Amino acid sequence: MMKESPKIFVLDTNVILHDSSCIYHFHSHDVIIPITVIEELDRFKKGNDSLNYHARAFLRSLDALSGDKLFEDGIRIGPDKGKILVKLENPLAKELEANFREDVADHHILNTAFIIAKEVAKQQVILVSKDVNLRLKAKALGLTAQDYRTDKVKNVSALYKGRRIEEGVPTEIISKMYAEPEAIELNELELEKELTANEYIIMKNEKKSALATYDPFENKIRHINKYTAYGIVPRNAEQIFALHAMLNPKVRLVSLSGKAGTGKTLLALAAALESRKNFHQILMARPIVPLSNKDIGFLPGDVKSKLDPYMQPLFDNLGVIQHQFADSDSKNFKIRDFLEEKKLVISPLSYIRGRSLVKVFFIVDEAQNLTPHEIKTIITRAGEDTKIVFTGDIYQIDHPYLDSQSNGLSYLIEKMQGQELFAHVHLEKGERSELADLASNLL
Repeated sequence: MMKESPKIFVLDTNVILHDSSCIYHFHSHDVIIPITVIEELDRFKKGNDSLNYHARAFLRSLDALSGDKLFEDGIRIGPDKGKILVKLENPLAKELEANFREDVADHHILNTAFIIAKEVAKQQVILVSKDVNLRLKAKALGLTAQDYRTDKVKNVSALYKGRRIEEGVPTEIISKMYAEPEAIELNELELEKELTANEYIIMKNEKKSALATYDPFENKIRHINKYTAYGIVPRNAEQIFALHAMLNPKVRLVSLSGKAGTGKTLLALAAALESRKNFHQILMARPIVPLSNKDIGFLPGDVKSKLDPYMQPLFDNLGVIQHQFADSDSKNFKIRDFLEEKKLVISPLSYIRGRSLVKVFFIVDEAQNLTPHEIKTIITRAGEDTKIVFTGDIYQIDHPYLDSQSNGLSYLIEKMQGQELFAHVHLEKGERSELADLASNLL
């Protein structure tokens, strides 16, 4: 195999804020950090969000490598790795000066990459940024620019859906699924593609059908009956699969993906309430991604009034469940009691970070707005007997530096596929209303 020619990668600040260990993922290639990036990271050092963590972690690791050569010839990052170099500022090149404002930090990062590309003839220089606008500006100057690809999912269209349809299953096999003990051995069902752990199956022929799942703990295919969770009745096979995954005590991590109106959040909350006796607390959280990439501080009012608009969709789903019961019904009373006693907590995700979650049913809504590192941080907080459910739509992303390939939910689905403690279901059919489903498909 022919050895790849060494390249030079110039990193934008947002790459480091996305992954503080990014410099170790460029193999034998060299990495250059413009001094402007160091200045920008200084603004992110303080705070408890993941951006602040990445800023501190990167600066610490850079300091550990520190020496005079870091600003001169560069320092080798490790065995079989390239060098890292911090590049000091240069006056704006004429090409940049004629087109871009000097008081924008991104333009100084672009300037560093542009000057290096002019100086180095033998090596390809690539600007790495998660900012599509900066990448376009680089390309306008004839520079090669790309997104940070390390934690990207390769093929979103082929992403694991968690369920399959098996046509032409013999009637005797389907009939056996309905008879005690409502399971068959794995080798009894002839399959072209091997089943993964906790994968769901719609088995059918011209006469009969059955819903089933592969149980990796006993190596059997088990029949699934229709579940009802706290008054919520699933309306299609995918919703039945989703409830089964969330009510299965052997599965500790669940992800639900699908477009708006498929019932992801409602089903997750219903499953949590149905299995509340097994947990000390139900936590529902979602990341706050302010509109136009502005901090919520610009909104009027106190903290509660600033956060209420972001949390309201979760309360709306809770209201749907409450409305299944009369005001005098004990289940309605219990929901109110759970809220008052903080056994059911709805909160921004940033307020929950750092906690150790023991015996908690934890629902993370809008998980497509999380980075892969944030997903990992949440899961590693899971203590004994905790269950985590991530819900989201990988095509509806509000985060300025994430897309369908690089968001945490896609990354989770790809990496966890086949693990015994994990189940995933992709919901396709909208059930909110006929009008909502029509709009989702056509507009």
